[in-house]
Amino acid sequence: MGKNQAADWQPDSWKQKPVSQQINYGDQEALADAIEELRQLPPLVSAIEVDNLKAQIALAQEGKQFILQGGDCAESFADCNAESISKKVRLMVNLSLLLSQKLKKPISRIGRIAGQYAKPRSQLMETILNESLPSYRGDLVNHIHFSESARTPDPKRMLQGYSYASLTLNYIRSMLESDLDQIYQLEQETENLRNLKQSKKLHQSLRQFQEMAQMFHTFNGSQPISKSLMEFYTSHEALHLHYEQALTRQDNNGQWYNLSTHFPWVGMRTASANSAHIEYLRGISNPVAIKVGPQIEPEQLVSLCKTLNTENESGRLTLIHRFGHQEIAKKLPALIRAIRAANIRVLWCCDPMHGNGRLTSQGIKTRDYADIQSELSQAMLIHAEEGSILGGLHLEMTAEAVMECTGSSYQVAESELNQAYTSLVDPRLNMSQAFELIDNLDNSIQKDSVIRQLKY
Repeated sequence: MGKNQAADWQPDSWKQKPVSQQINYGDQEALADAIEELRQLPPLVSAIEVDNLKAQIALAQEGKQFILQGGDCAESFADCNAESISKKVRLMVNLSLLLSQKLKKPISRIGRIAGQYAKPRSQLMETILNESLPSYRGDLVNHIHFSESARTPDPKRMLQGYSYASLTLNYIRSMLESDLDQIYQLEQETENLRNLKQSKKLHQSLRQFQEMAQMFHTFNGSQPISKSLMEFYTSHEALHLHYEQALTRQDNNGQWYNLSTHFPWVGMRTASANSAHIEYLRGISNPVAIKVGPQIEPEQLVSLCKTLNTENESGRLTLIHRFGHQEIAKKLPALIRAIRAANIRVLWCCDPMHGNGRLTSQGIKTRDYADIQSELSQAMLIHAEEGSILGGLHLEMTAEAVMECTGSSYQVAESELNQAYTSLVDPRLNMSQAFELIDNLDNSIQKDSVIRQLKY
């Protein structure tokens, strides 16, 4: 047995626990057939890659590295094409380079990609014009089209999800074996953003980054990609436990790994102490994460951490906090103190997106850039004040020319959201907004430094 793995755990132990966000399949025989077929297929990632990421997360816990996790709220099967995948990878790589420049640290990239096909929902049923159907739960489960046939959960979609994840991973690996020209080029993405609305201006950090990249290639020509840039890890919410179980494999040392992804996490809706999702995560050797919101109490968090990381292993557990800009100062300090008092090793990661959602007067889900920036800045200051290390950032973002989050220098108004809103579930930062958010870390870092000098 490996670390954190009890003799009473098996990949299907979760079935003995309460399952929230349960997916109800009508045809149990078809479900069993799909699970068995998945179980026979090759793993999508390797245990060696998983262990390498765990080592990098351990470094981030010590402040020697930083984790950037980002991508779509929910992936679509339709996005499994060369153009879409390239845009996502280029955004992550380029944004990580800017982040590295700001923090003066190496950055590890974890994409919400190649498996982010299942989504939790607050309401499991959706009603339109007096017709009630199951909510859209992600392409791994059903289809977004509002009809009985589309919304009925279909176990064969798990096999489709595996296929699309495999194709996505293979294309990412081929991209990262090419030259820097293909990775750095953001010309088409920036042009699409400019053309979306002529009055919009891209943030200066994005323009400057592009100019520097173009100048580099003008003088240096094609260059091979460095080893550090070739490292790209995947993550998704471990929501659909039938899928996760089928892709859980045991190595020669008896350790179990979820080999559908490098970095599975669970959200607030499924992170209760006795939940099936926590039961599943406690037995795998991957680095894992839980989302931490305003409802959790310090003693609950400590208990969850001890369940998920029984050996207090470095790099094993990440806490992704998402409170909202109005709640973070009230909630985060007590949690940091409780974790420190219990001497628990975790990576603290800030998700400034999920606590700041709201509905416009037209009923459109959005997030305001100022709220996102405020929560991130507050997180950096709170960790500095508490003598803690903020070692990661979790963003929902896209390289597509969208207007889904309001505000920023790009000046997206509520009235413009319906012009370029393509997210299947939650609103994402566009590329200009994402670069601006990272560029504005300067002010927070300077305040962080002053506080540390005063404190120590």
